[in-house]
Amino acid sequence: MGQSVCDFVLRLRYEDVPPEVLAVMRRSLLDTIGVAAIGTTTSLSSIVRQYACQHMPTATDTPAARLFFSGQKVSPMGAAMFGAFTIDSVDGHDGYSKVKGHAGSAVVPAVLAVIDALQSREVTFTGRDLLLALIVAYEVSYRAGLALHATVPDYHTSGAWTAVGVAAASARLLGLNDEQLRHAMGIAEYHGPRSQMMRCIDHPSMLRDGVGWGAPTGVSAAYLAELGFTGAPAITAEGKDAEPYWNDLGNRWEICNTHYKAYPVCRWAHPAIDAVRDLMCENKINSSDIESAKIRTFHYATRLAGHAPKTLDELTYALAFPFAIMAVHGQIGPEELREEILLDAEVQRISNATEIIDDEHYTRISIDKRWADVTLILKDGRELQSEACTPRGDPEDPLSDEEISEKFHLFSNAVIGQSRADEIERGCSEIDGENLALDKFLQLIFTDANENSNAQFDTGNEERMATQ
Repeated sequence: MGQSVCDFVLRLRYEDVPPEVLAVMRRSLLDTIGVAAIGTTTSLSSIVRQYACQHMPTATDTPAARLFFSGQKVSPMGAAMFGAFTIDSVDGHDGYSKVKGHAGSAVVPAVLAVIDALQSREVTFTGRDLLLALIVAYEVSYRAGLALHATVPDYHTSGAWTAVGVAAASARLLGLNDEQLRHAMGIAEYHGPRSQMMRCIDHPSMLRDGVGWGAPTGVSAAYLAELGFTGAPAITAEGKDAEPYWNDLGNRWEICNTHYKAYPVCRWAHPAIDAVRDLMCENKINSSDIESAKIRTFHYATRLAGHAPKTLDELTYALAFPFAIMAVHGQIGPEELREEILLDAEVQRISNATEIIDDEHYTRISIDKRWADVTLILKDGRELQSEACTPRGDPEDPLSDEEISEKFHLFSNAVIGQSRADEIERGCSEIDGENLALDKFLQLIFTDANENSNAQFDTGNEERMATQ
């Protein structure tokens, strides 16, 4: 039997955590901060920053947390909201296929916001405290998400279950007791956004994956519980239906199922993107050689936005169009996600010439992984067929440390400068070291970015392109 939820959340020690789990959290922290850096350049992030400053302000006698790469102070809930929306504005953050969503986009900004607010009031934390709070939040989020998907008919966004994980980590940081923790998780679950994921797939917009409200909901739940507000139990963590998802807590780690994205678009499109990249490299062809294409994939992937997205939000939740970007440009990074890509004539041609096929077999097996295959029909009459494939970045086919580092610098260098990015990378690798000064590390993340921060996806860095 595993630990009780209260024991795990409130009394987990650094010595209790396996080295591989610590390694995943260091990697996720770096990867998520990189996505946050490029995310601050989006119009979505700009809107939410304005909203948080206007409607979630702080005062001299209230908790204050800083915004990513801004230095502006708002309430911890406002900082969590801004950070989550900012990370989610660039769909390049980590996830877990079986839970059908993403923890880091809510967890990392929320945990950092609570720690920053407490440290501003002279509560001292170490890098190990940060890492343990992230571990608690990820593990609780993943297990709550698995329980949610198994017990309700709708496909809810990540905000629905990350709210529970954020509440747990926030309760730990605030020093709540067992009963207060139960109420915090229950409040977060009840008030968390049970938003419909497929609505955002069918009609892409700035709503994204629900974490923009899931993160502040989890933070506010812990603060409410601290004041005596009740809300227990969280039925995704307590009771008979939830028990199978929690009975090995502390003995087996869902965190180890975390995957990382090679491209900043919906992961459902990744197996087809990988397949066309490999086919073109192996056969030494260019997009001009392609007459048409077929993507055979699982049902949810076929619901991704149409062949001619009108906005970057639609592109993020597209399949044929990012597939065509890879076919034409050989990479998908910030440079390929400027608005002008929507008018690229060759990308439009390939996208419109791509047929998407709903495959029953791939739908049946796309649970722990996401499956697709690709056929390219060439102008000379040849047909090139890929193997059935899953995305790179899964735990069984991980991105290397070097690839994670390259991705981080690709997303962050032009926003905050390479020197500062190097310091953040070093800080993430040493986050649980005895010599790390957490306040200085947080300063790197929260201090105002350089003058390039308002140029949408403007990396200005031609040599570090995403070729994963």
